[in-house]
Amino acid sequence: MLKNNHKFVRGDTLIEVLFATAAFSLIAVSGLSIMNQGTSTAQRALEITLVRQEIDAQAETLRFLNSSYISAYQSGITSDSKTPAGQWELIQNSTVASASSFDSGAACQKPPTNSFILNTHSAKVVTAAEKLTLPVTFSQVQYDYDAGAGANPYTVSKAEGIWVEAVRFVPLDTNQANAGYIDFHIRACWDSPGQAIPVTIGTIVRLYEPRG
Repeated sequence: MLKNNHKFVRGDTLIEVLFATAAFSLIAVSGLSIMNQGTSTAQRALEITLVRQEIDAQAETLRFLNSSYISAYQSGITSDSKTPAGQWELIQNSTVASASSFDSGAACQKPPTNSFILNTHSAKVVTAAEKLTLPVTFSQVQYDYDAGAGANPYTVSKAEGIWVEAVRFVPLDTNQANAGYIDFHIRACWDSPGQAIPVTIGTIVRLYEPRG
């Protein structure tokens, strides 16, 4: 019977152990990096979807206010500010000659003067500067709920990193004096994981209005 001679069985050298450890560490770190990148991509996609929904809600509310104003329009008559038509007239007072620069640079900037946000639950215009703030997570409109507030229990507590700028068309041709529209620049800016610069999303809604 042959006997195993363990005298000549060689173990792993220190260099081999270090090489195996380095290879395992490289694979582990690469795997974690890929996982983190995938998580960041999924979170960013979710944030973009949620922000687009916020922007679409603002656009639809603007269209509703515009339609209400057109339906109630009478030359020389001012609508009650509590009505949708009256809210449109408040927007008319917030128009600017041109939109601000939308280059976020290294960080998001606070919404400019004369910008506003809409309470999509009550179709009310919110212009208070303290309610238009920088984003904490992603761009969104935060609401407070008061069950005893009656028909409109939702009030805007903060609009984080999302705002609207209204740019009025000024006709240069006298033949277009009664033709007018307002371009609404709906903008959002926020910091997203895995991004060196902020994410920005914007759209423009052009709405016509009667004049004269």
